[in-house]
Amino acid sequence: MKPIPYARQSISDADIAAVVAILRSDFLTQGPAVERFERRVAEHCGARHAIAVCNATAALHLACLALDVGPGDRVWTSPNTFVASANCARYCGATPDFVDIDPRTYNLSVGELARRLEIAAAAGTLPKVIIPVDFAGQPAELAAIAELARRHGIRIIEDASHAIGAVYQGGPVGDGRYADVTVFSFHPVKIVTTGEGGMLLTNHDDLARRLRRLRTHGITRDPSEMTGPGQGPWYYEQVELGWNYRLTDLQAALGESQVQRLPEFMRRRAELAARYDRLLAGLPLTRPWQHPDGSSAWHLYVIQLDLTRVTRSHRDIFTALRSAGIGVNLHYIPVHLQPDYRRLGFAPGDFPAAETYYERAISLPMFYELTDDEQDRVVDALHQVLG
Repeated sequence: MKPIPYARQSISDADIAAVVAILRSDFLTQGPAVERFERRVAEHCGARHAIAVCNATAALHLACLALDVGPGDRVWTSPNTFVASANCARYCGATPDFVDIDPRTYNLSVGELARRLEIAAAAGTLPKVIIPVDFAGQPAELAAIAELARRHGIRIIEDASHAIGAVYQGGPVGDGRYADVTVFSFHPVKIVTTGEGGMLLTNHDDLARRLRRLRTHGITRDPSEMTGPGQGPWYYEQVELGWNYRLTDLQAALGESQVQRLPEFMRRRAELAARYDRLLAGLPLTRPWQHPDGSSAWHLYVIQLDLTRVTRSHRDIFTALRSAGIGVNLHYIPVHLQPDYRRLGFAPGDFPAAETYYERAISLPMFYELTDDEQDRVVDALHQVLG
């Protein structure tokens, strides 16, 4: 039988037609499609500004830059994330650190954050920025995190790379109620794709202006931002060091078309998650727990094995599922265990909840076009491997 991947994109005829229309237009990049895509995402999320970039890693980098993160600063994030959530601080010369996770949500632990902030305040080592991660599509507890951050003058970048379409406290993730900047990813394994791509959302006009400038080499054509009078209609100035982090019109057209499909993406992912919940009941594993304040976007469906009730190891079970054609994955190896981070002084045992999670976690196939029959194959394979 055909292998089942853990994730894949869904491309419709309308998506293809949107990209073809750009290929036949006057602009393949730096044209009007990017602004249309930005408006579509901003309207969906209820945010004042949306700034499209080439990927979510670039978005995290720009968010740190726009918040003036630099040498001597500290940035805290979750160890249960992709390395980009921490690397973005290092790109700016800052020092990354981590806050252990909540064993139920797999997101940054609010209780642990409060404890660490108290210690850091006494030592004079508070972070400048905290980057909570909406792991698997489940919103982080941003209200509580924001309250703690406000007490200490800390800014928040919400890494919502997994969470476009999620809901937190009755509002869409990305609406900016608690975060200074929110970041989305549009990689093909994500809920909405542009091939590669990312988006920054903010309600702060000053941050939006700077983010737009930083994504295009630090260049401006706005007379109010220039150092002196212009020399003609051709004139522009590089007023700070920036990057070429732009998104193309081809990618933006695909993204705008995909966002229009977001309600159906959300409906099917929620249906698949509920179906997994029913079909996996009784197996020696823990199913995802949903915080009552939020509604997950279900980018991932992650189980944790109860290794006290099975005779095989985590690795053996993972390998057996792969051998059966089930494209399971593991999200994530805790960032602090990566060799590059161990060279910075991190070590096993630093964040035990994240490490325990890693030793038991498996991401099951979860994507819009996963059929009920394919999902039944996944569940049957789990029953055979765990039985």
